[in-house]
Amino acid sequence: MGEHTLYDAIIIGSGAGGLAAAYALVQAGQNVLLLERGAELPRDGSTLDVQRVVGRGEFLAREPWRDSQGRVFAPEEHFNLGGKTKWYGAALFRFDAAEFCADAQYQCPAWPISLEDLAPYYAQAEELLGVRTIPAEPDLDWIIRKIQRAGSGWQSAPMPMSLAPEIAQHPIEATHFDGFASAQGLKGEAESRLLSRISAHPNLKIMTGTEVRTLLGSDADPHRIAGVQTADGNRWWGRSIVLAAGALHSPRLLQRYLDVSGLARSLPAAHAVGRNLKLHMLTAMVTFSSRPIADLVRKTTLLTHPKYPHSTVQPLGFGADLIATLIPRWIPRLAARALARRAYGFFLQTEDGSDPQNSVRERHAGGASERVMDYRPSRLQPALQEHHSFTRALQRDFLRVGLPSVARRIGLSGTAHACGTLAAGEDALHSVVDATGRVHGMRGLYVADGSVLTRSSRVNPALTIYAWGLRLGALLASRATLDAIRAMVRSEGLT
Repeated sequence: MGEHTLYDAIIIGSGAGGLAAAYALVQAGQNVLLLERGAELPRDGSTLDVQRVVGRGEFLAREPWRDSQGRVFAPEEHFNLGGKTKWYGAALFRFDAAEFCADAQYQCPAWPISLEDLAPYYAQAEELLGVRTIPAEPDLDWIIRKIQRAGSGWQSAPMPMSLAPEIAQHPIEATHFDGFASAQGLKGEAESRLLSRISAHPNLKIMTGTEVRTLLGSDADPHRIAGVQTADGNRWWGRSIVLAAGALHSPRLLQRYLDVSGLARSLPAAHAVGRNLKLHMLTAMVTFSSRPIADLVRKTTLLTHPKYPHSTVQPLGFGADLIATLIPRWIPRLAARALARRAYGFFLQTEDGSDPQNSVRERHAGGASERVMDYRPSRLQPALQEHHSFTRALQRDFLRVGLPSVARRIGLSGTAHACGTLAAGEDALHSVVDATGRVHGMRGLYVADGSVLTRSSRVNPALTIYAWGLRLGALLASRATLDAIRAMVRSEGLT
């Protein structure tokens, strides 16, 4: 079987980067095939149910992986139309200018582009996604003022959020947007804000439930990627192939092709594929108040501290029912639920650096393949030390103002911010893609997802992935237009 259409672009994955690239390409008139492994999520409210989403994990991918010690675990990955953006917490930050530069102490290499290069695409993404700030609600404002009055040095700023203005009128949605998929479209994400604008265009073909297994090279030149083969055996052909399956999955697709084609031994960038995995160093903290908490949205304000330049604190957008699941299990559940009604959740994150040993790969043995995630925070000592100090400082300052707290590190399964495994850079020996998103030494192969992020920064990476995808789509569309003009000139014998 197979599809005989030659698409201008085939995009593998429908998350932030994939749908941003698709949006730019379709709007430019390009013929695009979008392949998504998962299905469209239901809109019946089940994606807001704490028991189904958190308790039973019904919407998780549940793929088995092995860690560096050979232990089996399942990363918290989602396969669905819209990717992780359906589940993310709607916080959409720009990286600072300094976060595009190298930071040797924290093992952070420089980007091959600057903030100025990405700025117009940041602005476009913010407009498409409806990014706005929301004033701190009374209980959060009270907590922040308490620790700031104590002279602790904590600084606060409004968070850029992609939430509909009317979300507070829908309490279930307002208390279940962080880590849940909106049933009423009240959270700005890739499907509702990007795909919905282009889904009716005749030049876009969307296929869900379609897993890409293999990249297909040109018969004449293995350095040229000409198509993909899906799990059902069908082959699809395109002038440009865009990897957007995520930082755990895109590098494995490329690794497979490099192994089969023999380029793993000769392509300079091959040894960097899958390396430099970044997850952020993450801790969930719950602080307890003497008074009941009535805030709904909660996730409105970012906290920083000048002593910890690679770290941030943001509230968790959780209601009491989910906060109760973060309270230590030795506390009886009835008491945990009572405490949760007087609790606020916070999410602490620190930028991790780049270490080539932190990686994802496929390991083949006995005719079977295993997914391996080898990531150890201990390889990134400056970042690990800052995160520990940062966490202790916040707990200490909360306690000083009468707000005791408990904290829990988020382990290897917490892959919401995974990035870096196909890092962008100018040097083909130490990076995988160039400043335009093309894989070094390859033709027709590009990367749109968080794999390209050279640095993870101290904030959530989603907006940067959107912006990169929009930029990549615009570059591919411009190149296609230029190629068409050149072809017309040649056909008419003009010079």
